[in-house]
Amino acid sequence: MAENTGQSRKLYYSIKEVAQMLGVNESLLRYWETEFPHLKPKTGANKVRQYTTADIEQIKVIYNLVKVRGFRLSAARKMIHANRQGAERSAEIIATLEGVRDELRAIKKELGGLE
Repeated sequence: MAENTGQSRKLYYSIKEVAQMLGVNESLLRYWETEFPHLKPKTGANKVRQYTTADIEQIKVIYNLVKVRGFRLSAARKMIHANRQGAERSAEIIATLEGVRDELRAIKKELGGLE
């Protein structure tokens, strides 16, 4: 679930860009749209999905619950409905920890080259 932080901030992202950010298939994102009613990306005249940063944050919460923590979709829906802020905070914490892990790996690699 690595996020490309070097990319400039845009208003809308394509389904392909979002799938690449999260390391999932585009079809999974389309499926999650049917399973989570609050996830509704904007669609243009030619039915192309356009995700906002808020949509991406919602997808990260779903990803955290389903892929990282192993919740079934029905349990993830209940969790989001019952504790929206807690689920979002949990996703933020995991993203931060993954960033720290990646930085530590880079430091370890640099230190390994100094020996």
